[in-house]
Amino acid sequence: MNLKATFGHNQPIVAMIHLPPLPGAPLYDPKGGMQKIIDSCAKDIEALQSGGVDAVMFGNEGDRPYLLKASPSTLAAMSFVVGELKRLIKVPFGVNYLWDPVATVALAVASGARFAREIFTGIYDSDMGLWAPDAAGAVRLRTDCHRPDLVLMYNINAEFASPIGNRPIEQRAKSAVFSSLADVILVSGPMTGQPAESAELKRVKDAVPTTPVFANTGVNIDNVADVLRIGDGAIIGTHFKVDGNTWNAVDKSRVKRFMDKVGKLR
Repeated sequence: MNLKATFGHNQPIVAMIHLPPLPGAPLYDPKGGMQKIIDSCAKDIEALQSGGVDAVMFGNEGDRPYLLKASPSTLAAMSFVVGELKRLIKVPFGVNYLWDPVATVALAVASGARFAREIFTGIYDSDMGLWAPDAAGAVRLRTDCHRPDLVLMYNINAEFASPIGNRPIEQRAKSAVFSSLADVILVSGPMTGQPAESAELKRVKDAVPTTPVFANTGVNIDNVADVLRIGDGAIIGTHFKVDGNTWNAVDKSRVKRFMDKVGKLR
């Protein structure tokens, strides 16, 4: 696939826009309301684009504890937020509703996103309970909505979870491409902000050499050279935040330092 056409670069850095808790989520701030959420995201978008990232992706990271099936209130609210902020975005954008692949595709179609990320395949023992995503439902929805151009990014080792079964990660990657039509494979660490193992990233890339493979968590200024030596791109959220804290605002200076280094590597 043409990574530059979708993500803005042949070896892209995709930055996360972490939404604060949405209506219906336990940590939602009813006093601040939707405007507080929009204002927070708008500041992060400005900082990320000023820092030079290639693409951005909206994710409802604030909606803890996470759902395995989207709620009407949070999905509608997330769609509204993306719609309000699209006018500010100058780079390609994607979406991710945690942890519902069908809802994620629906959100991508409604918002006009170029790409979508989720757990699409496998069965997991997770903090959210037994987790069985629906790749077939999500891919069929993409077809039904006439969006064959929508790039689907398959995270094959979920955060906050362990896969049931003993298939090695490289076999799961090959299977996701063959049986479930993954466009991009993502390799994650055990939690948000924690890096994937370089050895796992390499095994996956070797297993699916013609499919793009991205590091999905824990990429930072110290390990990005190793990541880009092996993989085809990276998704970054936590490292771009003030003090490297997932729940803080984006720090434009951290973004710029990181992207300056990436510019010398690519």
